[in-house]
Amino acid sequence: MNTRITEMLGIKYPIICGGMLWLAVPELAAAISNAGGLGNVTAGNYNHGEELREAIQQTRQLTDKPFGVNITLLPSFRITSQTYDDFFRVCCEEKVAAIEVSGSPAKKYLEQVHAAGIKIFHKVGAVRHAVNVEKLGYDGIFAAGIEEGGHPLNDDVTTMVLIPRIVDSVDIPVVATGGIADGRGLAAALALGAEGIMMATRFINTHECLAHDNIKQEFMRRQEMDTTLICKSLNLQGRALKNKLTQTILESEAQGNGIDDLFPLLSGQRSKEAWQNGNVDEAAFMIGQSIGLINDVPSCQQLLDNMVRDARSILKQKSAIFN
Repeated sequence: MNTRITEMLGIKYPIICGGMLWLAVPELAAAISNAGGLGNVTAGNYNHGEELREAIQQTRQLTDKPFGVNITLLPSFRITSQTYDDFFRVCCEEKVAAIEVSGSPAKKYLEQVHAAGIKIFHKVGAVRHAVNVEKLGYDGIFAAGIEEGGHPLNDDVTTMVLIPRIVDSVDIPVVATGGIADGRGLAAALALGAEGIMMATRFINTHECLAHDNIKQEFMRRQEMDTTLICKSLNLQGRALKNKLTQTILESEAQGNGIDDLFPLLSGQRSKEAWQNGNVDEAAFMIGQSIGLINDVPSCQQLLDNMVRDARSILKQKSAIFN
């Protein structure tokens, strides 16, 4: 399955892992890359550049395949501007295959990244942002529909509409994300003009992901309507699993409470502990609507092989209709 993305990144399958706080660590990144996709190490898991360097080097001990790093450029109580500088510097010194940026554009880092021979992508949710990213000199775009977990743009445009709109508006490769978890989603993304897909929620339910088994079992019981949008009142819209905590957050927002009241509920440490102890009601799990498509816990190799097999079969079968 060759696309501009597989050629650009030197990977077998056009399947990329997105940023996942606390979960996108060397073990999972290496497993995805070894399976033929592009694994991801999320910089936000680490306190400073040297910790990220250790994670990159650990990933290299587990795979000789390309992998990327996610850097989210958003205001943070924990990550300073100097730390962001260090994250980009370390990625360039270690020459990772790709950097995924979300949040603010990485204008000050683009020249540095390209000089290191690294491909850089920005995640966007609107045509206007995609056009701007191309003008800035990014190598590609991750186009994220409202279905995605994490922080979808509050334009609220679905993946089905967003992908062809962005593909028609830019010349650089577009990768689809949001609501994709199987071979049908991969086939659909390619049919819409994308050069590949990015997933995060689906990779949680794999053998190699370090999330507690209680959570993986809970995800298989949940359906596509079991997520909700939180933090809209803070202009930081996020899609999370419906549970007791997200209900508390929504009630707090309805009462007009601000970030000082909500921050203890949204803290990264709270999420980190919940992923580890398996308490499904104690954290805001940033999960996409693709949870409705998850009904097993395969290895990363099984997942990617099955997705590509099914996508290939679908595309061949549908193309035969017109013969």
